[in-house]
Amino acid sequence: MAAPSPANPYAQAGVDTAAGDLAVELMKSAVRRTHGPEVLGGVGGFAGLYDASALRDYTHPLLASSTDGVGTKVAIAQAIDKHDTIGEDLVGMVVDDIVVVGAKPLFLTDYIACGKVVPERIADIVAGIARGCELTGTALVGGETAEHPGLLGVHDYDVAGAATGVVEADRVLGAERVRPGDAVLALASSGLHSNGFSLVRHIIAGAGLSYGDNCADLGTTWGEALLEPTRLYTTPLLALIEQYGSGIHALSHVTGGGIAANLARVLPRDTWTELDRSTWSPAPVFRVLVDRGGLELAATEGTWNLGIGFLAVVADEVAQDAASALSAAGIDTWQVGVVADGARPVGEFEEGAKGVDGGAVRLVGTYRDGAK
Repeated sequence: MAAPSPANPYAQAGVDTAAGDLAVELMKSAVRRTHGPEVLGGVGGFAGLYDASALRDYTHPLLASSTDGVGTKVAIAQAIDKHDTIGEDLVGMVVDDIVVVGAKPLFLTDYIACGKVVPERIADIVAGIARGCELTGTALVGGETAEHPGLLGVHDYDVAGAATGVVEADRVLGAERVRPGDAVLALASSGLHSNGFSLVRHIIAGAGLSYGDNCADLGTTWGEALLEPTRLYTTPLLALIEQYGSGIHALSHVTGGGIAANLARVLPRDTWTELDRSTWSPAPVFRVLVDRGGLELAATEGTWNLGIGFLAVVADEVAQDAASALSAAGIDTWQVGVVADGARPVGEFEEGAKGVDGGAVRLVGTYRDGAK
């Protein structure tokens, strides 16, 4: 009689490889929907393959890359057990950084670290990533789910991703294209996006609230309101660049650091602009949070986007048409400032950020009251 098979020591250590295999099966169809003929080999290989022969049509192709995560927003998804939108946030944080230089995204890979693989949860996360990839024309060519028992709790996870895009060398957007007199356009955000959630969580905890509690001012629970997915800007911005060409000079993704600091990164040194708060009203979620936290909106300008998810610096002669085109594509867009040079007005400005020696930006005036 054969001796009984020994127990799986890896399973005894807390790692369930069968659950990982099931998670892959559940996510396959969502991932495949992001694949065009450029993607070779399907799902499950050691490496994703992408046919780069189309780059031969470029005169001088430059590859653009970006990597990011979604920060502590995942804690809210875990708190209310809702995981189907956090993947869209990841795509927004990664792919929308690539379009800043005018690049078209090609492919993305993701990484999920968790305390315990729950196949349905992982599949929900990846379905959100795949949905974001579809909306931005990005192939999801691979990823990794890592189980870390003892390091992360059984309901804990974090997500990250990396993407690659391509742009012609002579079409790269940035500070060198910006000129005094250029218009600064503001593109509306969908809400908090994926930055500043440590402050959000601090406010919620300090107010003694639960994410499952109803918030009458927002018409839903706190958790559902705070999980509103990050708006994806890549597709309409690429269409804008194609339509207006040299009239689009620079783009800025409003992420960590807020509006002024991120715009300063894409302005030339010795230029400046003042952004007029009276041109928009921050969405209710921002107002409700500052009220709960006993704060002023201006105090959060270096943390939250306050209603502006992207900024575009464009030639003055195309500004009105560009704003109309973006609004027609579903993104409310308006002029918020003008680039200037020479002597600046007296007062404090944000001057560059993230190590960039760029221009100077500050917000002026008072926010418009009421809903936009």
